[in-house]
Amino acid sequence: MGRVLIIGAGGVATVAAHKVCQNPDVFTEVMIASRTEKKCIVLAEILNRKYGTNVKTAQVDADSVEQLVRLLGSYKPDIVMNLALPYQDLTIMEACLQTGCNYLDTANYEPKDEAHFEYSWQWAYRERFEKAGLCAILGCGFDPGVTSIFTAYADKHHFDEIHYLDIVDCNAGNHHKAFATNFNPEINIREITQKGLYWEDGKYIETEPMEIHKPLTYPGIGPKESYLLHHEEIESLVINFPTIKRARFWMTFGQQYLTYLDVIQNIGMSRIDEVEYEAPLVSPQGKMTTAKVKIVPLQFLKAVLPNPQDLGQNYDGETSIGCRIRGLRNGQEHTYYIYNNCSHQAAYEETGMQGVSYTTGVPAMIGAMMFLTGLWNKPGVHNVEEFDPDPFMDQLNKQGLPWHEIHDGDLEL
Repeated sequence: MGRVLIIGAGGVATVAAHKVCQNPDVFTEVMIASRTEKKCIVLAEILNRKYGTNVKTAQVDADSVEQLVRLLGSYKPDIVMNLALPYQDLTIMEACLQTGCNYLDTANYEPKDEAHFEYSWQWAYRERFEKAGLCAILGCGFDPGVTSIFTAYADKHHFDEIHYLDIVDCNAGNHHKAFATNFNPEINIREITQKGLYWEDGKYIETEPMEIHKPLTYPGIGPKESYLLHHEEIESLVINFPTIKRARFWMTFGQQYLTYLDVIQNIGMSRIDEVEYEAPLVSPQGKMTTAKVKIVPLQFLKAVLPNPQDLGQNYDGETSIGCRIRGLRNGQEHTYYIYNNCSHQAAYEETGMQGVSYTTGVPAMIGAMMFLTGLWNKPGVHNVEEFDPDPFMDQLNKQGLPWHEIHDGDLEL
């Protein structure tokens, strides 16, 4: 039914590629491309052996519009799944416009030199995509992504007005490492060390990082300390559901993780600006010398931390992510909790990746499926909650991320 190009070869891209290959009636041709083609080749060999597919590979620098245009122009995908880094959203969107390709991603753009993310940069492309007759689907992971679709589903089926929305994200797994991040360390640490931000009574309220926290009880897991963070889906949800009076995002962290993170910040390893130091070098004559070298401390830290792609084998426990909603139906107040729990070991057994990659990669595939089957396809740049949630929700149950509901329970918030 459609030709897809996956840009990226990390944990999320690996999961998405597995799920794409499991649905050959929708995805008839597949290519995986990244800066390091060797990673793509290794992944393609696994996929072709396991599913009997013919996945192709390519090398591309996703920071280069010129290289992207060449690749997209030669392969001519029906949709590009951007599963690379958020820094590269705009170059990939630009290349899609120049070559007439539709677009999907899982996280909004952020500049390399500033730990800040918002949708304004990508929303600025709305008119160009609309005039070109192309569709861009933003934030189609789990959070953002499924949580926004959960909200749209709740609004469509269970509420006349949503007043209070709390997105809750718990990882109760154990990877048995002293310190590791579940996705790209650079992106992860930049995200959680920012100031908190939430929406209330028509305005954003800023907090200090990790300032607001409380224990929340997660189904099948129990109570976990949960911290209020700034997260991008709030930005679009309060626009698309204007009855929302307050919207917040919460994520759990263990004390050991927070202790290591505190040390990383205190010793300057979370810095994203360049620092200069004297690096030991060996001259062509074999003599030891030194030279001034510039590095970004957070990028250096990423190089020495465990690779999130390698965490799956010994990862036990599960994630629990969902939406806790309070609002009105027929003039009466109701509460609604919709969530998914995902086993790290089940995710690893299926795809070789841990649950955090799985919960992002599966929705990315479903979003591309929605586009290729014609269920989500309208020109312009759209966040996922702007589409019909029902067919997506149906596929979550079929593709490995079943959801559950609790009506009129205690939201704890």
